[in-house]
Amino acid sequence: MRHRRAALSTDHQRVKAHLGGLQSLEFGGRPQDPAFGQLEAWRQLQTAKASALPGDFALPDVGAAWHDLVRDVDPRFGLHAFAACTMMSLRKSLRNGRVWIDHSLSFRSREQMLISPAEWARDRDVHLALLGMPATAEPLLDPLLDNLAAGVAAVAEACEKGSLDIDADGMLHLPAVMALPDEGEPRRLRELIYRKIGDVQFPDLLLEIDALCNYSEALLGHRAETVAELLALYAAVLAHGTDIDAKSVAAMIPGLDTAWVSVAMRALETHGRLRRANERVVEFQGRVPISAHWGDGAKGSADMMSLEATRHLWSARTDPRRRTYAAGIYTHVLDRWGIVYDQPIVLNERQAGVAIEGVERHNRSEDRIRLSLLAVDTHGYSSGAMSVAKLLGFDLCPRLRDLSERKLYLPAGFAVPEGIERATTKRLSRKAIRAGWDDLMRVIASIRAGKIGADVALRLLGSAAQGDPAYRAADHLGRLLRSIFLCDYIAIPDFRREIHTLLSRGESVHQLQRAVYTGKVAPERGRRRDEMKAISGSHALLTNIVLAWNTSRMNDAVERMRKDGIYIDDAWLRRIGPVHFAHINFRGTFRFRIDMYASTLLRPRAATEAAARV
Repeated sequence: MRHRRAALSTDHQRVKAHLGGLQSLEFGGRPQDPAFGQLEAWRQLQTAKASALPGDFALPDVGAAWHDLVRDVDPRFGLHAFAACTMMSLRKSLRNGRVWIDHSLSFRSREQMLISPAEWARDRDVHLALLGMPATAEPLLDPLLDNLAAGVAAVAEACEKGSLDIDADGMLHLPAVMALPDEGEPRRLRELIYRKIGDVQFPDLLLEIDALCNYSEALLGHRAETVAELLALYAAVLAHGTDIDAKSVAAMIPGLDTAWVSVAMRALETHGRLRRANERVVEFQGRVPISAHWGDGAKGSADMMSLEATRHLWSARTDPRRRTYAAGIYTHVLDRWGIVYDQPIVLNERQAGVAIEGVERHNRSEDRIRLSLLAVDTHGYSSGAMSVAKLLGFDLCPRLRDLSERKLYLPAGFAVPEGIERATTKRLSRKAIRAGWDDLMRVIASIRAGKIGADVALRLLGSAAQGDPAYRAADHLGRLLRSIFLCDYIAIPDFRREIHTLLSRGESVHQLQRAVYTGKVAPERGRRRDEMKAISGSHALLTNIVLAWNTSRMNDAVERMRKDGIYIDDAWLRRIGPVHFAHINFRGTFRFRIDMYASTLLRPRAATEAAARV
């Protein structure tokens, strides 16, 4: 880390420019916070137009890591190192809430974002009852520790049977999940189903699903008044949700003007419209009988896909795989394949917060099945995230990278079966969970009350908050939950297969998403956050429409074949998904035959006029 700090100190021009851009912002902070004091000192030096660190200047505490660099024999380099130290300390304090900006939505004071201390003292019992959580940690810890004891015993048994190997260094060696028998029937049935479905033009697909669930009504806020209004809406969804721009979409749809498309695109940025449209499509898909073979809707997976973009886009970062600038789209996919939540995110940042936020938003509705399990990869996981998820009422189940190096965290005095001692570590503190329980529950209650998003809460409980009682409680409770999860993951092959299956379905949906959005985000697109949300929501909507249409047609094809006497096992259907897209023509001239669905999609008068024109 020292060479990184030295590199930042050397890159003084960019560091100074970055801090200079913050000059007009009014920061608040705790008087004892080092970053707040460093920022004030740096501003004094800039006011004095100092080019080197004065020898008699009273520097605030910079910590042991930066001390030698700031106190360098060269006072010019010392000033550059102090600027870099200020920048990094300010970033950390903004993330943990010790420094804030009053007008910011994401970086307000911690006390402003959470339930106030007075309200928490008055209504604490009410909030705990709504969460279904005890007043102290013990009623939750006792059964969890019992589960941990049973899980550790199961791991020891698996080690004795040879299904798990622990080497001398404590590295876990777990055999790969065995693939199910490669039965030819599911593959042949899938090919037969899609041959019966046949080819389809994208406009026909959009119209048919709209007629079945009226997502256009959710987007407009009312039934379409005219054919032109409906065409402009479809064009706007295509322009936002694919790599085709407004001008090109207007050229692909006969009789449509580019200006109409641009106006409709801006209307889609209205908060909540795309989310409601997606919910209608997903709910329709869940009512199709064949979807019951894929899951019950109580489990899902979450992951990010990247859209190639220009480096000038505010949310773009270098994609480590493709080595190009890209923007992230984070999606939650049900075990029934539908995308239930989407959100644009910045690449290369922790995804645990948005993973939990998506489930919390989905579960707030009382008229739908609640998600009880979410599978994520390593980027969507942290110890604090596992705690927050559990306290909000669902399990976060990560597929961990470097699984062989993972240890089972156990409390002091825990009896460890012989043979697995090397894979355990006594670094789980029940005392830390008890001490920070009240502060942690205040954060969780604030999420449930809607005062703070789970993504912001996870930032307050992240590594930048080390030393905070709530952070310590979340971290150690997460260690306990992760150990229980790892015991199940190691000892129960079917559970491990289920996690992999959920994540694989999410990856399959990503392939479909890339077929819908084949290019890159245009340089002039996505500059505003509302526009980036519209791109994400429209992309998810188009993907959901394809999934719903395939699901409906698959169900019809299976029913026809069964009526014709063809035997179809339900187990085969569980292994066939609706992500096929080779039969869909996503490009070409888009002709929307609205007259076929006018009575469903248009208001009565407009439907009559459309029928008369035909």
